Amino acid sequence: MNTSRLSPAWPASMVANGDDTKEPGHSRESAAAARFNFGTLGFWFPWSLVLLVVAAALFTYIALLLVLAVCLLTEGQRLYLHWSHKTGIVVTLGFSVTATAILSDLWSKEWKTLLLSLQVTAPFLHVAAVSLMAILSWPIALHFFRMNKKVRQVAVLGLYLSMLFCLYLVPLGMYSPCIKEAGTLGPAPTLIGHRGAPMAVEAGGEGLETDVTISYDGVPFLMHDSTLRRTTNVEEVFPNRTHHDASMFTWAELQQLNAGDWFLLRDPFSTVSSLSEADRSQAQNQSVPSLAQFLEVAARSGRLVLFDLRRPPYGHPYSQSYINTTLQVVQAHINSSQVLWLPSEDRQVVQAVDPELQQTSEEKASIQELTDNHISRLNLHYSSMSQQQISKYWSVNISTNLYVISQPWLYTLAWCAGAQSVTTNSIHILSNINKPLFLMTHENGPYSKFRTELSDVWSISSVNVRPDLRSTPGSPSGPHLPTITEE
Repeated sequence: MNTSRLSPAWPASMVANGDDTKEPGHSRESAAAARFNFGTLGFWFPWSLVLLVVAAALFTYIALLLVLAVCLLTEGQRLYLHWSHKTGIVVTLGFSVTATAILSDLWSKEWKTLLLSLQVTAPFLHVAAVSLMAILSWPIALHFFRMNKKVRQVAVLGLYLSMLFCLYLVPLGMYSPCIKEAGTLGPAPTLIGHRGAPMAVEAGGEGLETDVTISYDGVPFLMHDSTLRRTTNVEEVFPNRTHHDASMFTWAELQQLNAGDWFLLRDPFSTVSSLSEADRSQAQNQSVPSLAQFLEVAARSGRLVLFDLRRPPYGHPYSQSYINTTLQVVQAHINSSQVLWLPSEDRQVVQAVDPELQQTSEEKASIQELTDNHISRLNLHYSSMSQQQISKYWSVNISTNLYVISQPWLYTLAWCAGAQSVTTNSIHILSNINKPLFLMTHENGPYSKFRTELSDVWSISSVNVRPDLRSTPGSPSGPHLPTITEE
């Protein structure tokens, strides 16, 4: 396959040989569920979006009931629910519990994403909560004065004031890398195209990422799935080998397969309609790309290359020498300094053979261990981003790449945290972001000033009385507390 064909039909080829299993917010469990839906239905079904829409509708219904209840309480009346509304509330609660259980099972490792989102949304949620309490103050006050029993009055007033006090203290516990001192924001993270996204070259991205498998006769090629069933017409060409491992096919056999026609037929991402006739023709005739062809594209454009290398199964002719085979292809088709070498096996040997490779690790470790292994870059999941750790590694010239970040808000967090690069599916979107979507400094906003002043008040209220200011036997019983004089 001529590498010039990789653009503009490269997206179909890369999706065909890649996989949508590392979208942001998706764990391996949810990816497996997505692949099951695709294999059963023949197209990607946005079941998570359906859950969110249903949940939004049900909670809107509950919110309207609450508004109605507040209005009735304001007029001194009680809310009498019809049986249908009671049923609706039970259904909403049941749906919430069930959906939470399902999502917790599928996305058990992704709750960190929710915590990360709070680093962006917490200030806005706090302002919304304070505004809501202010709006509720009038109906609560009316209801308070209509109560005949003081016990209930104390309970209602105590609950309301307790919530206000908690909201008052919330800013003290907020943390976000995007709340920082003026002038401390670093440069924007460079972009690496996930699955070799072609727009990485067109939009000025720093590199390309892909997945590599070794054929039965020793040719490294691009393939993420363990089999060829989903992304090629292997069922038509080799009907008896549909479930065979992709690495058990020779390169000549792989070249007989069509790796683009399925994309046009199933339109998994609803993007086929945007392709021109020329693009469709190129995509329809795509074959499985080799690593050599991929490296030539990166070499011509001067881009970095990052790839996962899958070890062939037991019994494969290259199961023991796949590292050396891949290294030979790399050295023959691209400058080694452009390659972020990710495989951890035989790392010391690889470093000795080709010291120009940028050794990259997927695991965090001590600085001493990383430097001993000549690691110059870390490739970590975005959920593990930590401003302190990124800064610590960067202090010894170990950069951090976070994957897979495709939403602007996540990119903003990565930027504020100091990440040097990110792997993304949306390089055409993130490349147009010139500043963080959310950034607070002590000088640029009233909310940030309020947070600082609140911290000062809390600090003053927490000052311990010095021993020499404590009461003595001959002094008054009360301690001599320091006072603040106004000029």
